[in-house]
Amino acid sequence: MAQDRRPIPPLDTAKLERLALRYVERFATTRGKLTDYLRRKIRERGWDGEAADPAALAERMAGLGYVDDRAYAEARASALGRRGLGARRVAGALREARIGEEDAEAVAPGIQARAIDAALTFARRRRIGPFGAPVADRAGREKQLGAMLRAGHPLDLSRRIVDAPQGSEPSAESLEG
Repeated sequence: MAQDRRPIPPLDTAKLERLALRYVERFATTRGKLTDYLRRKIRERGWDGEAADPAALAERMAGLGYVDDRAYAEARASALGRRGLGARRVAGALREARIGEEDAEAVAPGIQARAIDAALTFARRRRIGPFGAPVADRAGREKQLGAMLRAGHPLDLSRRIVDAPQGSEPSAESLEG
């Protein structure tokens, strides 16, 4: 026998603010992601009161220091770089997190500085080029090259890693070009 559940009461300004505080205390987030979350909650539960402005609430949370888009972008870019993802994939993740152009441009030099290390990390992890078994056929090389490209690495760097001699440890200096 199913119990009749009371409907969840619609949100008002105070409840929306509590939801926002709870969200930023639990998750590292951006203004855009917080705004999307609050809009979704209003859509799910309804609104009781004056017009709601989730974007203004997200801006207020940022003004209080609870949300910092630049710090989020730096942390996210660093984490993705350690996983071996390239600049294109990192930039896509920052766009998805709704990081503004100004903050994305501020972290771009760091992403570019770690590009070769990230590519080598990815190649090691996936056993590509000098870190794996020798690949004699063209199809195998193209498959490795495709994996590097999907990870967001530039074509020329990916080719140099895939074509590196087996068993050698390519250095950042040898891969710059």
